[in-house]
Amino acid sequence: MNVPHPRLPPPKVQRSNRYSIWRLLREGLRSQRGWSRAWAKASPRARYRVVIVGGGGHGLSTAFHLAAEHGITDVAVLERGPIGLGNVGRNTTIIRSNYFHPDNIRFYELSLRLWERLERDLNFNAMVSQRGTLNLFHTEAQRDLFTRRANQMRLLGVDAEALDAAKVRRLVPLVDLENGRYPVLGGFLQRRGGTVRHDAVAWGYARAASAAGIDVIEHCEVTGLTLADGRVRGVQTARGPIEADTVCLAVAGHSSVLAAMAGLQLPIETHVLQAFVSEPVKPLLDVVLTYGAGHFYISQSDKGGLVFGGAIDGYNTYAQRGTLPMVEEVAAAGVTLLPALARLKVLRQWGGVMDMTMDGSPIISRTPVPGLILNGGWCYGGFKAIPAGGLTTAHLIARGEPHPCAEHLDLGRFAQGRPVDERGVGPFAYLH
Repeated sequence: MNVPHPRLPPPKVQRSNRYSIWRLLREGLRSQRGWSRAWAKASPRARYRVVIVGGGGHGLSTAFHLAAEHGITDVAVLERGPIGLGNVGRNTTIIRSNYFHPDNIRFYELSLRLWERLERDLNFNAMVSQRGTLNLFHTEAQRDLFTRRANQMRLLGVDAEALDAAKVRRLVPLVDLENGRYPVLGGFLQRRGGTVRHDAVAWGYARAASAAGIDVIEHCEVTGLTLADGRVRGVQTARGPIEADTVCLAVAGHSSVLAAMAGLQLPIETHVLQAFVSEPVKPLLDVVLTYGAGHFYISQSDKGGLVFGGAIDGYNTYAQRGTLPMVEEVAAAGVTLLPALARLKVLRQWGGVMDMTMDGSPIISRTPVPGLILNGGWCYGGFKAIPAGGLTTAHLIARGEPHPCAEHLDLGRFAQGRPVDERGVGPFAYLH
């Protein structure tokens, strides 16, 4: 049975119409002299109703939705550096909702639907490209597993399309279907999946939040949490103390560090995830391609570079760099699947700090410390979940209760033995 998804009313916040075809034409005739800053360079005040620690995708999305859906604008977003230099700008830009767990399908489908209207909501070109996401399989057992996932998606009203090997060849001619290690038997395609320009997401949300009256404060590192009477009362920053009724942590791989300031230990490990981009080439890959035989995924950017990545490095670290063994593993997987990759040079490499939970699913929840909200534990799914993560976290802050699409992501599930084990591999962060 097709289960209806929550209705998405238009945001209530007034939009700026600065960006339009007519404005572009007018500024072109005026030598581009009429543009102003995309968002205000705010300075911290002494007190806010809500302080969001982390000016990445989820922090900015939460701030935007607090204003847009709930009319709450007495909000500060604190970022220790410039906007866009954290994980939101250090990923492979993939969006999709092809999950297996029913609650996760609903959550990520909500996010995908929000991606589809993001540019209208923000009046900002985020380069949303729904080119499709293709997951390949190599054995009959994998075919069965992917068929189960696709059927679960269809039951919940989400698109999924089965492709045999011949259709895969027509869609992606460069794939080596008969390679000796992992012959490709077929794949499953979600046509509404795709990519979004990562830094444009950060800039678009920052602009919209600032236009709504929210303070987006850069170069404001949080050095401590202020507690009184067993409750979080604010934050200590490099630019002075700030009081707040509610503090929300949206700091990705540093969730455990910030939570420890309130005496809270999280079921999270921090790992580095590497990504790579090749030299630019002519268009040759017009879908997001993932490799069922290993953790490898690849797409082609608008500049022509092939953007690809793999699994996390297996050790705990807060460093935004990786190890050569993982470089070798990712390169081997890529060349096995797409032999033509061997002719390309890698232009650059980068790393993101991942907060890996023990069940592979994120946390959007109140914590045992009153006044402290957590948005974290995103593992590999953080970028694709930015719109829904922000919307559901804003709902939790404003109404004091979880959003229906995020009820299963509460922190208490770990203590109560009800994990959301999407991959079914057990309670080990590095396996997820």
